Amino acid sequence: MKLPILSIDDVSSSQLCTGCGVCAAVEPGRFRMADAEGIGRRPFLVDDPARETDDALKICPGASLQHTFDETDPGFDRSLRASWGPVYEVWEGHATDPGIRHAGSSGGASTALALWALERGHMHGVLHTTADPETPYLNTTVMSRSRDDLLTTSGSRYAPASPAEGLPIVLDAPAPCVFIGKPCDVAAVQQARRQNAALHEKLGLVIAFFCAGTPSTQATLDLMKQEGVADPATVTSLRYRGNGWPGEWVVQWNDNGTPREARLSYADSWDFLQRSRQWRCYICPDHSGEFADIAVGDPWYRPTAEVQPGSSLLIARTRRGVEILHKARDEGYLTLTTRDHSMLPRSQPNLLKTRGRLWGQLLALRFAGKPTPLYTGFPTFHRFIRLAPRAQAQSLLGTLGRYRRHLDKALALQTPDKQKETP
Repeated sequence: MKLPILSIDDVSSSQLCTGCGVCAAVEPGRFRMADAEGIGRRPFLVDDPARETDDALKICPGASLQHTFDETDPGFDRSLRASWGPVYEVWEGHATDPGIRHAGSSGGASTALALWALERGHMHGVLHTTADPETPYLNTTVMSRSRDDLLTTSGSRYAPASPAEGLPIVLDAPAPCVFIGKPCDVAAVQQARRQNAALHEKLGLVIAFFCAGTPSTQATLDLMKQEGVADPATVTSLRYRGNGWPGEWVVQWNDNGTPREARLSYADSWDFLQRSRQWRCYICPDHSGEFADIAVGDPWYRPTAEVQPGSSLLIARTRRGVEILHKARDEGYLTLTTRDHSMLPRSQPNLLKTRGRLWGQLLALRFAGKPTPLYTGFPTFHRFIRLAPRAQAQSLLGTLGRYRRHLDKALALQTPDKQKETP
């Protein structure tokens, strides 16, 4: 019998927290988000906290995820539904604006869609994540209002972020807004809007980017140290990707008055960082933004040169997403080159394997009595049975060992009132 998840404290102490920040948005009288030392964004208790309600727990992606889209809708591709969620259209394309295309991690499509929303879609702002200007290896949530804002803050951030904590800014906005985040962030926001009619009206467009997991803050610190950064406080800039596709990891710092810089390829930097992903990422059912209006990823179905002009894989997941995608194209913000649904599974074969392992992982955890999220509307067994026997065995037998290793070392096990906050 698996242990029940009865509170946000249970989510955090069981390492099921994604760090999305939605709990702080809906229960600000109890929770606030901060950087837990070495781990990433986690909920902390405010001074003199109010009693916890069920409001945050009901929409927490660490506790549950539930698909509610219309299964009878003839518009989505039924051949992709079981493995990829709702899919209406799949395109390859890029931002028409060459500056946005160059700065973006994979063609600048998310930025181009956001800019269309601001300039043509009559939306107020774009809530998303960018580097903390005071501590560039950490992230912060911002509301962008212009092309300059979006361009300055573009690029992937392979580090913990909590964009859903900014939902009160969306609620206070005079017009609908865009939200951009990881799949878990987007899922939390979509679950929140089902509970809050006012928030529903203020979300004009929800964009997700594909995500293979969130590395810990410590992973970034370790990588910077490996590349010569003796003191993280001296870092002046850190980019994980962008400025060409697939882009480079670039850190800049001040070494006793001398500007220094280190670079790594995207492949080498991600190989290092991904070894320290948070536990919830290993048992995530959604790495491709299934709850978004539009999801954006990399078209890895074809080889890439070391650095080249960027290209994006765009998935319209709702009818609103289809409408906005077409308007952004027709009004010159997006250049869409190829429509082909097969690009999705061909571009992300590793995500298919991840989906396949999930059934065995959850079974092993539940059999051992470990807490697991409740996932509704995510078929997983059909992918599990397609795995090779060795991969099936690893998903069943290797999960508990990995869970114990995370249990031993992660500060995320500590409840919000005991976590050590980064100064």
